[in-house]
Amino acid sequence: MQAVLTADIVNSTRLSAAREKKLIQKLTGIFAGYKMEFFRGDSFQAYVKNPVLALQLALQCRAAAISLSKEEKTAASDIRISIGIGKVQAPVRTLKTAKGEAFILSGRNFDKMIKDDQRLMIASANALANEGLQVITDYLNAVFGMMTGKQAEVIFELLKGEMQNRVAKKFKKTKSTIHQHVTAGRWPEIEKLLQQYENIVNLSV
Repeated sequence: MQAVLTADIVNSTRLSAAREKKLIQKLTGIFAGYKMEFFRGDSFQAYVKNPVLALQLALQCRAAAISLSKEEKTAASDIRISIGIGKVQAPVRTLKTAKGEAFILSGRNFDKMIKDDQRLMIASANALANEGLQVITDYLNAVFGMMTGKQAEVIFELLKGEMQNRVAKKFKKTKSTIHQHVTAGRWPEIEKLLQQYENIVNLSV
């Protein structure tokens, strides 16, 4: 089983050219080492062979977008992202021509998300697994929907595997300040959900 992520930048037209460029650079960096292609300007697709990593990468994308609004009370942008988990026909040379269950699930749900204004969705061919994945995405959508730019900046680093003390040094902030952002950004809950996602993928998909 592999994963395919289909996504777009929410409110891309409201971003300044500088912010949009910075976000695209961050997104490209997140998927360094993976097959990733942009289309229609503000949309992209990525292919991840290990489906366990897909959610963590998706959340990095969302945190990267939200973190652009560090000085504002509400986030100017976000990433709408659909994860499809299933079989993929090898070899995958280009994403435009690639085929398989994961591509179909990701694309089909992405179109549904635009209509329903959802930000994160995960689907597999396993109906029972999908029930658990739905609970995870509902919770994460609530967490990221309330996240501030400053919290997202810290959460982004933790999603990359950084420790809190290193994040404090990087941003030249006190450990106390970083810990406040970690707690308010609901990092402990995000970690648990990532573990639950991994368990579901390993056991059911």
